[in-house]
Amino acid sequence: MRFSPFFAAAAFLAAPSIAQQAQPVELKIETFAVKSVKQPNGTVKNEFVAPTMVTPGTPLVVAVKYTNKGRTPVSGMVVNYPIPKGVRYTGLGVNSEWGVVSIDGGKTFGLLSTLKARNPDASTRPASVDDVTNVRWAFTKPITPGTSGTVMAYAQVK
Repeated sequence: MRFSPFFAAAAFLAAPSIAQQAQPVELKIETFAVKSVKQPNGTVKNEFVAPTMVTPGTPLVVAVKYTNKGRTPVSGMVVNYPIPKGVRYTGLGVNSEWGVVSIDGGKTFGLLSTLKARNPDASTRPASVDDVTNVRWAFTKPITPGTSGTVMAYAQVK
């Protein structure tokens, strides 16, 4: 089964929310497919490419780029990214080691290793990447005027 490039972009481009909407922080979201490219020396390097055609199992990365376009530092910014249907979260990416996840639609967040998921019989088990519904990045340091950066999450087309 093949998906169009629009599906790839739409599936992983759910709009993140910013806890402080009045702040002058601009977000730009880009989605890439991850392609393994053999190098001349025989090693393989992963490259981010435009998701022109993806199939189930295609690895994706979402990059949330932020820029403080204002004149004052922004403190306490939180970006919440819902994982779309048709996409399976696989991990946090570059500059995102301080991100947390939710398995309950964004009601609560924590490190995946600390979360418990409910089974149909009401027993619990350790949560897995398949349970993740949202990713959240809570910025602990102020974002100074003119500062830009990127946080990332990895996923895979279901």
